[in-house]
Amino acid sequence: MSAFEEPGGLFSYGEARGEQFRLAAGYIDRILKGEKPADLPVQAPTKFELIINLTTAKALGLTIPASLLSLADELIE
Repeated sequence: MSAFEEPGGLFSYGEARGEQFRLAAGYIDRILKGEKPADLPVQAPTKFELIINLTTAKALGLTIPASLLSLADELIE
């Protein structure tokens, strides 16, 4: 969960933070083994997550479609 939805953001869609940390650890390992940072390839995120805050939706009087709820990686109730 990002810092956006917990305090009341309605939803967020973006890269999975855990995946980004894993990729960063791989870069650190390669640098510590002697590779130059300038020689490392740029890596784009490959995993994204959708988080929906149902408490905020209810407070705003919104109904989130079931099709969107089924796609969510996390629901905050």
